[in-house]
Amino acid sequence: MVAFKVLGPLEISSGNRIWRLTAPRQQQILGLLLLTANQLVDINSLVLELWGENPPKSAVTTVQTYIYQLRKLFGHEAPASEILITRPPGYVLAVDPEQIDLFTFRKLADEGQALLASGNHEEAARRLRGALALWAGPPLQGITAGRVLEAHLADLEEQRLRALELRIEADLQLGLGRELIGELRFLAATNPLNEWFHGRLMVALCQVGRRNEALGAYQELQAVLDRELGLEPSRELRRLRYQMLDAPPAPVKAASKRHGVAAVV
Repeated sequence: MVAFKVLGPLEISSGNRIWRLTAPRQQQILGLLLLTANQLVDINSLVLELWGENPPKSAVTTVQTYIYQLRKLFGHEAPASEILITRPPGYVLAVDPEQIDLFTFRKLADEGQALLASGNHEEAARRLRGALALWAGPPLQGITAGRVLEAHLADLEEQRLRALELRIEADLQLGLGRELIGELRFLAATNPLNEWFHGRLMVALCQVGRRNEALGAYQELQAVLDRELGLEPSRELRRLRYQMLDAPPAPVKAASKRHGVAAVV
């Protein structure tokens, strides 16, 4: 059975055989079909992806040629018409979910979210780690994306970020603040305007009794937001800071809501 990887460089494999497309426009078409697998992609979207608003007169014929070439690539695995189906006004890449790493990622991430909501933090963390481990780099790494593909890639990056937030949340619920401090410092440094990462760093530091460093993290964020945006930290972060100032030194338990911050206990 042919398998596809999109969470990193585009890769096609079957058994011990691996293919990597080298033609840029073939890569774009297959990448778009994979990210929308089992859904109809109309030919106008493929033309827009390849040429933007100024396609050549031969655009439709050229797309059909690329589809024919992809079918030849898949033909040794199954009848090509069963994998890459013509369905007016476009095409459908018909696959089982387990054939694409993206589907596995989404399944594990959804399961992890449900487990976290039910209070099964340990199993939630395990599923979410499994989902994130499927990523070998930016999705479709190395492919020059057009307008249509860029929109799908941006949505996919949001899904990865959501899974990462959920995994951090699950780990905090398990009291793993010490193990998270280094990772959260890196995430806060590389995403200086992301208040969620800063808030979770404060929570992790408080879990191990380093309340002074947590307050320092708040002050650093406050300075960055004021300098870059002229804004104060969010109400949730301000509330967390006040709780930290008022409470005796004690661990902080993370809240389950995504963008909220934990209360000091």
